[in-house]
Amino acid sequence: MFANIYKKAVIDFSKLTLLFLVIVIGLSLYHSKNFNLDASSDALLLEGDPDLKYLREVNQTYGSKDFLVLTYTPVSSFIEKETILNLQLLKSKIEKLTWVDSVITLIDVPLLKSTDENLMERLINYKTLAYPEIDRKRGFDEIINSPIYKNYVISEDGKTSGIVVYLKKDERLAEYIKIKDKYLNQSTEIGLSKEEKVNYKKFLKEYENYKNLYNIRNHQNITEIRDVISKYGENAKIHLGGIPMIADDMMSYIKSDIVVFGIGVFIFIIFTLWLIFRDLKWVIMPLLGCATSVIIMIGLLGLIGWKVTVISSNFIALMLILNMAMNIHVTVRFLQLKKEFPQLSKDEAVIQASKKMMLPILYTVLTTICAFLSLVFSGIKPIIDFGWMMTLGLIVSLIVTFLLLPSLLSLFSSENEVNIKDTEKSLVTSALASFTKGSRILIFGATFLIILFSIIGISKLEVENSFINYFDKETEIYKGMKKIDEDLGGTTPLNIILKFPVKQKAIDEDDEFSEWDEEDQGDEDKAKYWFTRDKMDKIIKVHDYLDSLPEVGKVLSFGSILRVAEDLNNKKLQSLEIAVLYSKIPLSIKKEIVSPYISVNKDEARISIRIKDSLENLRRNDLIKKINSELNTKLGLNKDEYKLSGVLILFNNLLQSLFKSQILTLGIVMLGIFAMFFILFKNITISFIGVVPNFLAAFLILGIIGMLGIPLDMMTITIAAITIGIAVDNSIHYIYRFKEEFEKINDYNKTLDRCHKTVGVAILNTSITIVFGFSILILSNFIPTIYFGIFTGIAMLLAMISVLTLLPKLILIFKPFTNNKISTI
Repeated sequence: MFANIYKKAVIDFSKLTLLFLVIVIGLSLYHSKNFNLDASSDALLLEGDPDLKYLREVNQTYGSKDFLVLTYTPVSSFIEKETILNLQLLKSKIEKLTWVDSVITLIDVPLLKSTDENLMERLINYKTLAYPEIDRKRGFDEIINSPIYKNYVISEDGKTSGIVVYLKKDERLAEYIKIKDKYLNQSTEIGLSKEEKVNYKKFLKEYENYKNLYNIRNHQNITEIRDVISKYGENAKIHLGGIPMIADDMMSYIKSDIVVFGIGVFIFIIFTLWLIFRDLKWVIMPLLGCATSVIIMIGLLGLIGWKVTVISSNFIALMLILNMAMNIHVTVRFLQLKKEFPQLSKDEAVIQASKKMMLPILYTVLTTICAFLSLVFSGIKPIIDFGWMMTLGLIVSLIVTFLLLPSLLSLFSSENEVNIKDTEKSLVTSALASFTKGSRILIFGATFLIILFSIIGISKLEVENSFINYFDKETEIYKGMKKIDEDLGGTTPLNIILKFPVKQKAIDEDDEFSEWDEEDQGDEDKAKYWFTRDKMDKIIKVHDYLDSLPEVGKVLSFGSILRVAEDLNNKKLQSLEIAVLYSKIPLSIKKEIVSPYISVNKDEARISIRIKDSLENLRRNDLIKKINSELNTKLGLNKDEYKLSGVLILFNNLLQSLFKSQILTLGIVMLGIFAMFFILFKNITISFIGVVPNFLAAFLILGIIGMLGIPLDMMTITIAAITIGIAVDNSIHYIYRFKEEFEKINDYNKTLDRCHKTVGVAILNTSITIVFGFSILILSNFIPTIYFGIFTGIAMLLAMISVLTLLPKLILIFKPFTNNKISTI
């Protein structure tokens, strides 16, 4: 039934089939206008992560604004009038940008030591470096030695200053995020009703549309500030940094990667097909299949609303590579049938080639889908989407391959293909066949060494998330982050929230407060009694501990402000004095230097630190564990008296979760592929023989990564599962062909020779295509993508060698085929 329908579609009504595909292409091109990218930071977070929820609570309590950072290194000194004037002009230009809320520079720092007035007068009537009458040398010395501003707005050597550009809050986006979090929390805790699910889907569409507009505006903003910076680059070296800029540049990288990977792989496929077939017709037909699959897939992504992220930016290249492998196998089989059975008509050869390749290609697609579906368990939306994206892409490729290519073969191939390059002549596969039959000790000795090497290498694997090292050293992202990291106190933020008991008793004899109950106090009254000396000492103790860690750059807390006040007073302040000082500080200053670090209402203090992300031996997970442990063991804090929060925690959670999920799903992939082999061949021995070479290649790559000391990250951690899924295709094709040929020849050595001359050539050609196809990924600006391309390519090469040596050797030893059938071992 199916065979008759299929024959009618690709032979009898091939022109109608082509017309149908042209209509589908047209619809896909129409929907491709909705094809979008996403480089927002929340795309790389664990949905439902309690630490994300807590960070948002912290940001709400202590205040948080989106900002950009400029590193400003002038030609002359900061005490020169010309430098101050240039900085004022730059600040003025940036402030005039409609989307900028405020700009903080070196010339905005309040100078409290530059006059001899009393402390309160200095706080109220403070001056800055911009004042004409100020002693700039004295003022600059105060800033560079300030516990607040050193390594924050000025580098330790005094040559580089930081300019913080705060952006106006997008209230609508903030409201959308609140609503989204509300839906997510409700779905996790009590679930959503049918009506709420419908409303949530509508909301998500609206939210995504607004995010697209936000991304467009953000790109315009970054372009505007870069234009301003370019006009002031003569007198200073300026680098731009900050999350909005990183997000925008990553969008550019994703766009670039999609275009470069797609075009690069396409050109390489043309070159490969020409080398294989040496006929323009056999280059164009498989290429049409690849192009059709990609266009349909892009249209589907636009229709569904899936966004491409930096994780999935190589999906077009992957689709082209995998689709080409299918096309080569079908085309080579068609040509081999025409050569072997010249009496077959063109249409009969098309149907026979499709029939013989349908089942092995179906199973190769299913095994590859099994590998990509393992990404669905990661819990990280862009990685989940990538898994589903490639699953859908493979299904599209399978359908297009068996509809378009046979229809094209039926219409455009001739009855006698005499000018086709002899597909059965390959010195490489012939040499590998001879080597396999006569090198038992060498093959198994090499296999043992590979296993040993892999075990040692895998034991050295580490999971790390060095964001700065994700980018090429020539990119603006890397240069800006590196400068901030080295000169302005680090890049990756981390908060330590200290929690104080509800009831607090002064322990200093000089303190003038006894035990009191906060619930009986109003907010204003509570503030008067809140600033006790023991609280300040606890903050300073934790502050100093964090400052002593080599991985930590800038540490800021209320302790920093307190030390400035004590330095100005030349004595240690007690509770009453701190409370009086707090009450006298002007509200505008209080919002800048107190509110970000103290929450009187919640009985909390925030210590903000930044991690030096570019440190070579930085181990983030170990650092988090160390801080969490030593605050308890070294400083004597109870575990309920502090909590860590910040971007460092979120990205660490992401990577640790991904590592656990991928280790688990690697096992599932192995079992799934083993099960598919058993269903296909109904034989345990064949199933074992089929998977061993591919598992060997995947584990060897993990071993190489471990030996080279390259930490696993968001992309490299998925290499093993994806490699097994793609590489196992070769095993299926080889074993399936060996079974078919053995039924005719009934001799293992002759069958091996025959398979190496036929399917072995197709495996060699497709593997070379895949290896070099993956090598195109080295053109990316995103380092994990480069690693992914290099190591997956190497893994595919190793898998090919293994399938053409170890696999046939195992078949020769175990002899699973008997009496023209597979033995039922």
